[in-house]
Amino acid sequence: MAAVLATMLAIPSAGTAQAADPEQLVIDLATDTGAFHGGASGSLYGIYGDGAPSRNLIEGMHLRTVSTKAQDGPQHPGADALEILPPFVDSGGKDVYIYMTDIYRGFPYQWPGANGPERLADFKEKIKKQVAQVKTTGDYKDHVVYVPFNEPEGNMFGSGAWSYNNVSWLNNPQYFFAAWKETYHLIKSLDPDARIAGPNTSLLFDQVKGFLQYAKANDVVPDVMTWHELSSPAAVRTSVAKYRQWEKEVGIDPLPINVNEYGHNYHLSVPGQVIQWVSAIEESKIDADLAYWNIDGNLNDSAVDANKGNGQWWLFNAYGQMSGHTVQVTAPHPNQQYTLQGVATLDADKKQSRALFGGKSGDANVVFDNVDPKLFGKTVHATVQEIPWTGQVGDSAEPLRLADQEVTVGTDGTVTLPMTGMNEMSAYQVILSPGGNGGEPAEPSVSWRKSYEAENATYTGSGYSKNGPEGTPSNVGKFATSGNYNVGGLRTDSDGVLSFDVDVPQTGTYDLSVFANSYNLDGRVREQGPTNVFLRVDGKDPQELRLTLGYKWVVWGHTDTTVKLTAGKHKITLAAKDADLGVTKGDAIIDKIDLALRDDNVTRPAIYEAEYATLTGTRPGYTHPEASGPGAVPLPKGASATFWVHSSTDGEATVSLDHLGGGKAKVSLNGDTLDIPKVGAGKKGTDVVRVFLSAGINKITVTGTKKNLVLDRLRVAASSGNLATKVYQAEGGTLSGAAKATEAYTFATGGKAVTDIGDGKANALTLDIVAKRAGQHAVTIRYSNAEQAPATHYNPDPIARHADLSVNGGPARQILFPTTFHFNSFRDLTVPVTLKKGTNRLTFTAEELPDFNGDTYNQYDQRSPYAPVIDQVAVTPLTEK
Repeated sequence: MAAVLATMLAIPSAGTAQAADPEQLVIDLATDTGAFHGGASGSLYGIYGDGAPSRNLIEGMHLRTVSTKAQDGPQHPGADALEILPPFVDSGGKDVYIYMTDIYRGFPYQWPGANGPERLADFKEKIKKQVAQVKTTGDYKDHVVYVPFNEPEGNMFGSGAWSYNNVSWLNNPQYFFAAWKETYHLIKSLDPDARIAGPNTSLLFDQVKGFLQYAKANDVVPDVMTWHELSSPAAVRTSVAKYRQWEKEVGIDPLPINVNEYGHNYHLSVPGQVIQWVSAIEESKIDADLAYWNIDGNLNDSAVDANKGNGQWWLFNAYGQMSGHTVQVTAPHPNQQYTLQGVATLDADKKQSRALFGGKSGDANVVFDNVDPKLFGKTVHATVQEIPWTGQVGDSAEPLRLADQEVTVGTDGTVTLPMTGMNEMSAYQVILSPGGNGGEPAEPSVSWRKSYEAENATYTGSGYSKNGPEGTPSNVGKFATSGNYNVGGLRTDSDGVLSFDVDVPQTGTYDLSVFANSYNLDGRVREQGPTNVFLRVDGKDPQELRLTLGYKWVVWGHTDTTVKLTAGKHKITLAAKDADLGVTKGDAIIDKIDLALRDDNVTRPAIYEAEYATLTGTRPGYTHPEASGPGAVPLPKGASATFWVHSSTDGEATVSLDHLGGGKAKVSLNGDTLDIPKVGAGKKGTDVVRVFLSAGINKITVTGTKKNLVLDRLRVAASSGNLATKVYQAEGGTLSGAAKATEAYTFATGGKAVTDIGDGKANALTLDIVAKRAGQHAVTIRYSNAEQAPATHYNPDPIARHADLSVNGGPARQILFPTTFHFNSFRDLTVPVTLKKGTNRLTFTAEELPDFNGDTYNQYDQRSPYAPVIDQVAVTPLTEK
């Protein structure tokens, strides 16, 4: 008989289908399918430069491979291979695949020459320069893989005007084969240790077998086999199996594989879609990179601003924390996209099993078979989490805890989790650990929530449009949208009102999220930037909301607020006019609203169990009945536990470290050891630390320093009043050269900001700030940046401007500022600095960065000489004294 774990899942949206007989996802813990690989966490053009995205996001996503452009290539702004190489490798990354052809503009690539041999000769000269540059990078070059050609069958060796000779190698391969041989030998002659990848076709054509035969016969077999899968997860498994069979037939030893483009707009950012790709990729034990359809530097629609993650980021954070070996997962519809799929691991050393799954709405049973009593005992501790979709540009908090319970294992060694009311856009995680130790289960992190679709709301007034269907399985080029439809009409000169009828279970405060989008380059949006609309509850309590901007239409984010509701029915309206607050400027589309009861489950500190953290030099111990959750983690000297902690804002937080005594430890935040006393003691207790957390993802590491501290968990909550923040308006600083104060940006604090910093060091902003004590401080810069370079194809090309920040005349530190999509749309970015007691001088300048060799500059306006518009700078001690 199977033991059953009851879970508390979301109340589904209206109209969500409920399965009459729940399907089963079966996880067989006794069937080992190989060492966990982690290869699905890869990115094409996902890193712009150091800081865009932050190293926290790169490391916390467990990014394994990145494919990107040749250094100084003109395809897109940023993403230069040798500029992203150090931050990527230093953040735990394995390999950077350099698209050598991206040294050319356009797609098809515009390589110069009157004929094929001339074009190839030009390319070979550029290859020589690229290899020479890589060889200057020291040990980093060991992480470089050269990709000489990209989709050659339809490009350089296709049949178009920019091809070698208008002959596709799929029909006549001799010209491509000869070019492959020449470039292969050229690269190896310049760098004998070089790794070369190819042929990098747009899919695994049958002709690739002929390429393998030629490569073997001519001793030019690539070191890594690459192709693209812009198809489906099912095709990943099929293609890998087909390729492995070709290797056997040709007589080539198994090569590493990187499918260096996978997924479509409909899938990316959606955890319930991406987990289906992840399961196929992990099962195939290959590397793979998320496709690049939109803007670079945001980890393929995983990152928001510089340091925030959306739901997709948290999916990869959970995936990357898997360890041990994968085990067999049998889906109800094996290898079929848009159905329930999953991946699972068992780490015998940690006595822990993790499963990630998703892809369907409604109900299903997740069944763990062969739960080994030698590892888990007769009782398991099961934690169930949901990773919801939060949009491409919507920040996400840590996964929601749906259940945390101890369950007796059935006599047949089975544990069944009935998952009810699942959302097909969400992914779900289950962590099994030994139970029966008396540990205190945690409460769910949410009690009641519900979504209301805009297309089901009532619209009155002019301008209404019901848009959709948006992305669907039959139209994967369009973006995913909750319910497939959205509503337009709230725009400049509109009198539209969108009314949602809601029904809530009890009186209280509710979190309200409006999922919306405004296209930043739309004519109506250009004037003001963020589109403002007006919220009321039952015609009362007006609020003005600024809705999120995106790089295209149907790119979703969310604007969050709170409302007070009594138990029962209410009408929540979004309007383009408000008698008390004004009128809408811009143009917005609305997808849905989410309501969630803001009770004790939401407001209590977030819990991060040590046994679920990333552990180095230690493993969980399950012998402490006083521990919370499934146990605790011993931290001998040098061992560490790393936590990925979310903060909704830049500001103070209280971090409580619960431990069971035994020793001491130091604490670091985002890689820097905090200037605080060692935590820990000889007996059970809690050390409370007040620190400044950056909005988004923070890396907190606890490292043993003395004896054997037994760490139970972290509890993190926003707080105030302990770390004094001093705010300095930019226009109040000293402006030199062309830098000037402007009133052009109405959403700047006080209506003023400073622009035209940069284009030379003489054009600067200087602020004199006062620190009450010496030491680590957080400098939070409120900025805007909407510079965008001309693009050659479907990718918008926003530019991450940079500022050079000097403290007290010291060496300048380069800071990248991702796009905010409009100069009237302001974001916060925090950087750590060390200040002396008393007055400190901060100087912001900028100048255009040269190309890698320092003697040329980008000719396509892809490297801005300007710093962003700066509104204000806030300075806060990093820790409490």
